[in-house]
Amino acid sequence: MKLTWRSMHEVLTKLTEEEVLKLLQEEQAGANRITILTRLHQRYSSLRVERERVQLLRGAATL
Repeated sequence: MKLTWRSMHEVLTKLTEEEVLKLLQEEQAGANRITILTRLHQRYSSLRVERERVQLLRGAATL
């Protein structure tokens, strides 16, 4: 997928963690634009943290 800043923001919130990671890897292998890499990494990180938090809290004791 060829990303522009505008097209990325139109779809970024609808993508899964895996899809964002794939876009991040494709950007690294291709155009390697700093602003696009930064935004993709920010979104990937937030999705990863959300997933990890859910996993962590599943095992937490309830009061």
